[in-house]
Amino acid sequence: MTRTSAPASTTRDATDAARVAVSTVIFSLRRDPGDDCPRLVLPLVRRTRDPFKDLWALPGGWLDAAEGLEDAASRTLEETTALTPSYLEQLYAFGDVDRSPTRVVSIVYWALLRAEEVDSQVASHAAAGTAPENVRWFAASDLPPLAFDHDQIVGYALWRLRNKAGYSRIAHGLLAEDFTLSELREVYEAILDRRLDPANFRRQAEASGTLIPTDRFRTGSHRPARLYRYDQDVELADRGPLGVRESRTR
Repeated sequence: MTRTSAPASTTRDATDAARVAVSTVIFSLRRDPGDDCPRLVLPLVRRTRDPFKDLWALPGGWLDAAEGLEDAASRTLEETTALTPSYLEQLYAFGDVDRSPTRVVSIVYWALLRAEEVDSQVASHAAAGTAPENVRWFAASDLPPLAFDHDQIVGYALWRLRNKAGYSRIAHGLLAEDFTLSELREVYEAILDRRLDPANFRRQAEASGTLIPTDRFRTGSHRPARLYRYDQDVELADRGPLGVRESRTR
C-alpha cells in the first residue's frame, strides 16, 4: 500500500509550536494647543530588534506559563509603557500563520486611560527615572507603518470602541469623574471621528438614564455649564458573565 505524506502543516517539529503573546491597544484623549476638540491617541513602542526592527508596534510580550491572560496584559503593558489602564477588555485572538516569521498567536486586549491619569502616571515614572525611552503617543487617525499585523489590530480595536460607544457608557472610561455635556460630546466626537449636533446630543444624553446632574457648574469664558456624572450602578459595558472579574475597572 502506498503511504501518502501528511500535509506540511501537521509535520512541524515540536520546536515550531506556536508561542502565545499578549498585546494591548490602549486609547486615551489628547488636546494639543490650537485643537478645537481632543483627539483619540494611543501609545506605540519602537522595536529594538528584528523582526521589524525600528518599526512601531503595540505594547506587549510573552505569556508566562503560570499567568492568566488579563494579568499578562496588565503586566506587559506596565513593563513596556509604564501605564495602568482604567478599563481593560479582551479584544480578539490573532493567529494567521504568516503574521510573524515564527508561529505566534497574539491574545489582544484593548484598554482606556483618562488623560489626567496618563499625565499622572507618566510624570510619576519620569520623576522616578523609570519612564520607558522608546514609547511615543500617536493619533489613532495618523499612525506610522506598524510591525506585524498591528495596523489590522488597531483597526479592529477602533471598530469595537466605536460600536460600544453606541450602546454603552464606555465613553466614561475617557472622562473625568465630573464633566459637562460639551465635554461628553467631545469624547464621542473623538471616538466616532465626526462632529455631532450639540442640541441633538444633549437631548439624547439627558434621556439616556445614565447621567446624574450635580449642583456644581464649570465656569470659564462662556456661561456656566452644569457638571454631570455617570450613574455608577450602570456598567461601562456589558461583557456578560465572563466579565464579572473585570468589574473593578468601573
